[in-house]
Amino acid sequence: MPMNAVYRGPDELPDVIPVFPLPGALLLPRGQMPLNIFEPRYLEMVDDALAARHRLIGMIQPDVAHSASAAQPQLYRVGCVGRITQIAESGDGRYLLELTGIARFRVEEELGVATAYRQCRVSYAPFADDFVARKGEEAVDRKALLEALSAFLKANNLKADWEGIESAPNEALVNALAMMSPYGVPEKQALLEAPDLKTRAEILVAVTEIELAKSNIQGETPLQ
Repeated sequence: MPMNAVYRGPDELPDVIPVFPLPGALLLPRGQMPLNIFEPRYLEMVDDALAARHRLIGMIQPDVAHSASAAQPQLYRVGCVGRITQIAESGDGRYLLELTGIARFRVEEELGVATAYRQCRVSYAPFADDFVARKGEEAVDRKALLEALSAFLKANNLKADWEGIESAPNEALVNALAMMSPYGVPEKQALLEAPDLKTRAEILVAVTEIELAKSNIQGETPLQ
């Protein structure tokens, strides 16, 4: 989804942002994430992001395994900020959003705030390369990625738009597959925190191969 705003570097984003903790949700730079917003605190968050005119929301996963409170779980240290690029009202009190990823961030501190939603002071400096579209995509092993995808689809009796897949640039392909992958919170976090696109693709291939091997061990139809 094209954006009206252009962000050229970390200094062009606010250092305090609202965050939306959502397990299993992975947003990556230039990726698109649909959201169905219905909780009052997150409806407030969307209203405030629009009123502030920055239209930014930080997506981050709760780290439930290391949390003392289920009501206020600890957050992972790395998330991704996205801009609201589409919004519609459902007619029953919900917002239907699409976020477009801009850059990853590292949480410096969570702030004590009066809002019902959580806010963090963040730094984008560790992820300055996120502002450069398609950076490092020439290093991606596209053949290995497509082979893993093909095996996964076959094992799960799924179909895909191969014409669209084969025409997609490496960055769009890797990030879309990572965001849509059905893996758990730790795997999604590893994909998010990958230092570069090549490593993210390698993690995606490795996790897929592990899941396929588990399926075969459990007696499901072999891929070969």
